[in-house]
Amino acid sequence: MANLDNPCEIQPKSVSIPCKKPDGKRIVFLARSLSRGGAERQLLALARGLHTRGYAVSVIVFYNDETGYETDLKEVGIPFVSLGKKGRWDILPFLWRMIRALKRENPAILHGYLPVPNIMSALLRPFLPGVKIAWGIRNAYLDLAHYDWLSRFSSTLERHLSPLADVIIANSWAGRACAMENGFPAHKIIVVPNGIDTDHFRFSAEARKTFRKTLGFTDAEILVGLVGRLDPMKDHGNFLKAAQIVLRSRPDIRFACVGNGNNTEYTGFLKRQSEDLGLKKQLAWLPAQKDMISVYSSMDISVLASSFGEGFPNVIGETMSCGLPCAVTDVGDTKIIVGDTGKVVAPKSETALAEAILSLAALSPEARRQLGEKCRTRIVEKFGIERLLSNTEMALTSLWS
Repeated sequence: MANLDNPCEIQPKSVSIPCKKPDGKRIVFLARSLSRGGAERQLLALARGLHTRGYAVSVIVFYNDETGYETDLKEVGIPFVSLGKKGRWDILPFLWRMIRALKRENPAILHGYLPVPNIMSALLRPFLPGVKIAWGIRNAYLDLAHYDWLSRFSSTLERHLSPLADVIIANSWAGRACAMENGFPAHKIIVVPNGIDTDHFRFSAEARKTFRKTLGFTDAEILVGLVGRLDPMKDHGNFLKAAQIVLRSRPDIRFACVGNGNNTEYTGFLKRQSEDLGLKKQLAWLPAQKDMISVYSSMDISVLASSFGEGFPNVIGETMSCGLPCAVTDVGDTKIIVGDTGKVVAPKSETALAEAILSLAALSPEARRQLGEKCRTRIVEKFGIERLLSNTEMALTSLWS
């Protein structure tokens, strides 16, 4: 059996844990939305995987997002409920809809995903007698100074309500350490790292050719990509400054930022910054894409420039699974994920990040391909989807043992 409290343990490639599946008992995931992000992609993989293993699974979200993963859930027959929240201040009618939906789904386990769903699962516990509460922690050391008062209030409230959870599942060792420092009950926190579907996330030469053509880049040009929402924690500014440094010695390198932003003012600021740094012709800005295989396959080097808040950055596991070497900042569990297959540098240092990118770009195409194969092997052996499913299954089924 895997030891979920030992980050140094090398677990077997395939974990098989016999778990009893009680008849009529349902696992309900509660999330803000199923927009196209890393945490949401993990929720999708987890729900589908548990469904395939024979569990009754449902997903309830606050906000509808027709461009997200809702269709993917429905295609495999997983019950999906959108509560149709109309905005931040749609409170009492929203709560009533949520209680009614939960009564209908009748969960044995209610699994919150991210802070506000965690909070809601704890607050609604009196309406759900006998239901076990699981929380999901996806971040670590989030700098709340970059966010509004409601985010700060939610963080404080989550901390005070944490004793009401029956189990708290962190997707990173950094997340576990941060939660413990914030006063979450240590004995309830376990670590289940993200799992990557390595059969799905693999390099495609045809997708590379097609997507690069749409970007206007040739196959010979080295493309460095940062995939992530336009949010202060991702520190796109650091990436843009590093790109400017890289271009001084390697004007042949091209860059791409892929992701959406909820704050139009911040998004506009980043795009103006890129133009001020002289990156208009060398940098492509793209919204979040449905076909991530094409995005990843088109890239030669993957970058994570985050300065805080990361737990297990999904994008690093996915791009490594597609055979991409990574240049990442030392946040969350990036060192554990990347190991000796890429470059890990201090956050908030555009010079260090630029040097890491240049180091990987200086490799011959064959050397970079070999390093990419090493990246994929590491993800397959240590962070496969089966391990996520087995470890989560063990954590959740222990609640009704």
